Amino acid sequence: MSRHYKDFQLSSIEHFCLTVEKGSFTAAANMLGITPSAVSRSIARLEDRLNVRLFVRTTRQLRVTSFGQEYYDQCRQALNQLNDAELTIKNTQSSLHGLIRISAPTPFTHFRLIPFLLLFQKKYPNIHIDIHSSNRNIIFSEDNFDIAIRGQKPKDCNLIARKLEDSELIVVATPTYLQNMGIPVMLEDLKKHNCIEFELPSTGRKILWHFCKKGKPIELEIKGNFTILDDFLATNELVKNHAGLMQVYRFSIEKELKSGELVEVLKEFNGATRPFFLLYPHAKYLPLNVRLFVDSLIEYMSITKQDYL
Repeated sequence: MSRHYKDFQLSSIEHFCLTVEKGSFTAAANMLGITPSAVSRSIARLEDRLNVRLFVRTTRQLRVTSFGQEYYDQCRQALNQLNDAELTIKNTQSSLHGLIRISAPTPFTHFRLIPFLLLFQKKYPNIHIDIHSSNRNIIFSEDNFDIAIRGQKPKDCNLIARKLEDSELIVVATPTYLQNMGIPVMLEDLKKHNCIEFELPSTGRKILWHFCKKGKPIELEIKGNFTILDDFLATNELVKNHAGLMQVYRFSIEKELKSGELVEVLKEFNGATRPFFLLYPHAKYLPLNVRLFVDSLIEYMSITKQDYL
């Protein structure tokens, strides 16, 4: 069988991908240990072969063209797949390496993701994780993330969504606040209390509080003197400093409930939950380290932490 690619052509593809990622011939050359002119000539040969411009070159910047971006997406996927094929053959945990970029909401990052990452890193010490902890939605094609975790299933059909859990919501306050302001017994009592609000950065809307009454879901718009933008965990700190009532994820305040620092109220109306989904782009090929991370996190969320190791 005749070879479609020659060795220098495969090298040119590697040089091209690295130049896109580093943003310049010089940065790519430094990584490769060759001269910038050698990288430039290598990519010029590739452009001649394809009969298309991959970069727009000026004295001030190097910008990838639309054809170049499309070609890069395909080439990087192919190169990653070749690399993963070697790792699969070697089949050792120490061989698994690479970078995974993750975006996750602050509560999930602190109380779910970080404990998992500490265990994951022990098993796969050569995989590097970049964590973007924020409640803002990302765009995969623009923000260059591999994985996102969000509190709702996306409408984008180009994304795969796998549910991680349904997280229980409860209303809490400090004993001091309740002693001063009284304990709410009915949902109508919330009108008399300072309820801490949270505004979703993706929509600019304040989230409703969710309850269940005789098996039926109820949504309530609450009012208070404090509104937190973006950082959901700041609501926990306000609650712990006697600022009012807040509806939180049970998993985020388990220690405070156990110690008595916070008290749960309106238990009769418990049962509401919010889901967390793991999201990643729909593609025929998923890099081995990303695929491993996805499967491991789903396994971790479905069993006890002790069993994961």
